[in-house]
Amino acid sequence: MALGPCSEEIQKRRVELVENWSTHLDPLLELLFNVGTVTEEDLSFIRGGGCTGERDCLRTLLDVLQGRGEEACRAFLYVLSNVPPSSAIGGATLFPQNTLKEHLQKHKDIVAKQHAPANYLSIARRASRPAEVDSFTDISFSRHVGYLVPLQYQHEAAVVGDPFRAGRGEARRQGETCAFRDVYESLVSASKDGVTLLSGVAGSGKTTVVRQLVQEWAADADSQKIVLSMSFREINLITEPQSLQGLISDHYSNLKPILPDLMTSNQSQILLILDGLDEFCFPLDFDRTPKCSDTERELSVGALVVNLIKGNLLPGAAILLTSRPHAVTKVPQLLVRQFYSVLGFSPVQQRQYFEQNCSSSQAAVAVWNFVSSHRPLQLMCHIPAFCWIVSTALHDGTSCLFSDMALMGAASQESRSGCTEAVSGDKCYDQSSSEPNTWVANGLAAQSCSRPVTITEIYCCFLKSIVVFHVGGCVEGMHLNRLQDAPRVLKENRVKLRSLGALAFRGLVERRFLFDLSDLDSFSLESCELSRAFMVEILKEDKASLTYEKSFHFIHTSVQEFLAALYYVLESFSGSDPFSGLKPTVGLLPPAMHKHLVTFVNKLRQPQHLLRRRVKKALHCGESHQSGHMDLFCRFVSGLLVPKTRFILDGLFSGEPRPRLPSCVPLPSTPFPFVLQLLRSQLHSSSLSPERQLNVCHCLYEAQDPELPLRLQRWLKVLSQQTSGQCDSVNRDWSELAFLLQLSPDLQQLNLDAQGLDAEGLHRLLPVLPLFSTLSVAQNPLGPEGAEVLSAALRSPDCQIERLWVVSTELGCEGLKNLTKGLKDNHTVFDLRMAINRIGDDGAASLAELLKTNRTLRDIRLRDNLVTDRGAELLMEALMENTTLEYLWLFDNKLSKECVQRLKEFSKSRSNLDIKVCY
Repeated sequence: MALGPCSEEIQKRRVELVENWSTHLDPLLELLFNVGTVTEEDLSFIRGGGCTGERDCLRTLLDVLQGRGEEACRAFLYVLSNVPPSSAIGGATLFPQNTLKEHLQKHKDIVAKQHAPANYLSIARRASRPAEVDSFTDISFSRHVGYLVPLQYQHEAAVVGDPFRAGRGEARRQGETCAFRDVYESLVSASKDGVTLLSGVAGSGKTTVVRQLVQEWAADADSQKIVLSMSFREINLITEPQSLQGLISDHYSNLKPILPDLMTSNQSQILLILDGLDEFCFPLDFDRTPKCSDTERELSVGALVVNLIKGNLLPGAAILLTSRPHAVTKVPQLLVRQFYSVLGFSPVQQRQYFEQNCSSSQAAVAVWNFVSSHRPLQLMCHIPAFCWIVSTALHDGTSCLFSDMALMGAASQESRSGCTEAVSGDKCYDQSSSEPNTWVANGLAAQSCSRPVTITEIYCCFLKSIVVFHVGGCVEGMHLNRLQDAPRVLKENRVKLRSLGALAFRGLVERRFLFDLSDLDSFSLESCELSRAFMVEILKEDKASLTYEKSFHFIHTSVQEFLAALYYVLESFSGSDPFSGLKPTVGLLPPAMHKHLVTFVNKLRQPQHLLRRRVKKALHCGESHQSGHMDLFCRFVSGLLVPKTRFILDGLFSGEPRPRLPSCVPLPSTPFPFVLQLLRSQLHSSSLSPERQLNVCHCLYEAQDPELPLRLQRWLKVLSQQTSGQCDSVNRDWSELAFLLQLSPDLQQLNLDAQGLDAEGLHRLLPVLPLFSTLSVAQNPLGPEGAEVLSAALRSPDCQIERLWVVSTELGCEGLKNLTKGLKDNHTVFDLRMAINRIGDDGAASLAELLKTNRTLRDIRLRDNLVTDRGAELLMEALMENTTLEYLWLFDNKLSKECVQRLKEFSKSRSNLDIKVCY
């Protein structure tokens, strides 16, 4: 049937009508009802019982009008033409907020609602704590001049906790430590414009900081700022060129009446938040993107963001960008006004978080005591998201996650209060302590206890808690019954968990963290309740097709890595190749038949041999990806091969006998022997980088290597100088010491004098060398190669070294040249002791060149280094330009009496310089 002219006009203007009139739906429906265009039944149908949004309601209205025919469409267009947005309907205007203040208040309400604290799966906070501004746990930040470029060869989780090491606050390069209030004041209260960059690892709380900032701003009645918050995930879904004004109008249609004025005369009132720069999938070309200052001009998405950051669009506005560390270099440093690093939770803030999020104060104390007595867990708890995972896994009680232990309870009351007894009642662990010998002793004891102590076990508990108690709901009072049913529940969800893990694994291999509907469809996850539990859905309206586009991401990247590892181990145990499930099979047989045939053939082979091949391939993945993004995956794979972790997930690992053990009997904790053999062979591999070798130690910890704590005990003797390098040096692996040092935050001085440390051993310690204020490696055969390693440590953006003592390390002239390369740009070292290194005059010349530019060094000791008069003259010449050096020791060098006299006279001429020299 042919459409009339009014019906055609409505169809053509459909997108425009939805955009401009959806916020005025109620008065519009009231007027149409008064003139008889729609009925009461129509109104009920259009509003959809209050379950649909305003845009969907207006689309339904347009459908109803077109269904009624030409007459109804003509009446609707007549109403629109005679009642412009600024006029009244029945005494009430379509825009009741006719002042800037009223518009601002309405906007605050809308944005605050959009950024309300998340309540994932209704895992509520303590009942007495409402989700309001003061319920956020404070997070630590550091403020820098310019941004810090992170190291690109390690997993970002490897550096968590470093800012909270003892003595860190004294470091010269770490910037000023500050709290959330300082960040808020600089962005909302101050009238500064320009770009602020907020960097933090995944799960460090960047999005939570944005939520808290919005909530604080919405509660501040005196603030005149207008906060506009968008995520790059949403911006990624824009496929057509768009203007800035159109982008903001789409996102905040409530601002349309004041948007033109806001874009021209009130730009200084705007704070634009763009969350998740690391997820932005369009290129940012700051050199060749044409300049544009017209907010109504349509641009490509990349050009729009570039012009925003460069200040061409909204030149008076303040812009906050959040990003993970690896993506901060997308923005040129000159365009960043101030830079904040999200450091995460300090130990005090960790405890505060557990107090706010556990079901009771007793549970909070129990969980905190448990976490703080295990350094690897507490280290990860510097990441707020990991704290949430730990509290979710443990706050109901560890016994609630180990079926046999829960069944031993004499009454349900005991199981309900099991948190305190299950965690703090474990006699194997001491109270909170971060001393190395304490947590190493805990590691020795952990093998005889049945509590989750490794990160893998915590994630197993988290997975089990979500699947058993939160997916599908858990009836109050049925907690213990639900727990007894856990193996059956996990078994029923095995296929879906495998599919979810396959999706996670494919994303990890392809370095993808965003997925669309087609990805979920390929794994039959489009309507899966598990996918809704472990993934977050993002909706974006497509104006062209009048539909919503969906994309998805896992609730945290570490959860994706764990599910990927779980899939990999499940497939390996079943005899299948984990990589075969990621792509369709090409061949003569159908994919399902091909898979069954491959599985059957694999079962004819030796299962142990196949499993070894799969595990070796997984570890090789971590070895071949030097960027470190597979490190956590390898740790999880290693941990999932321990019988204790598979016992937690009883029901997922079919075909394994399930032991029935009371809580007093230790769970089996020894993995397959070949797993430890593979990891130990990797540890001794010369082809691995120091960062990968350090990760192998983490894998050994997750695999619960029974010999690892014993070897770490021997390293404790080295640190306490109870042993020399002459004993047991052949069997030492310095990567294990790096692992121990990484988990020992209270150590400020690293003393490895006379330990037989060579350049190769020093290279294995490279990831942790920059973390100490005093580094003493005297009387070790380092040579020029060792000096190169020290130079790399000095150039690290995280360098904390203030005192570098390399006495008698065989550096020579070449070694000193290598060392000065690192000291050239270093601003932390002020005490350099390098006696007995035979640097000669050429070495003195290199040091003189360094002193012409370095203004940090205060004390240099060059005793017995074969320096002659020529070298001394070069040093004096450099000190004519350098006025900051205070001590220069030149004892026992080959200096003439005349040169010694000149040095003394030169020293007297400088009141702040003391040159130690003798004939």
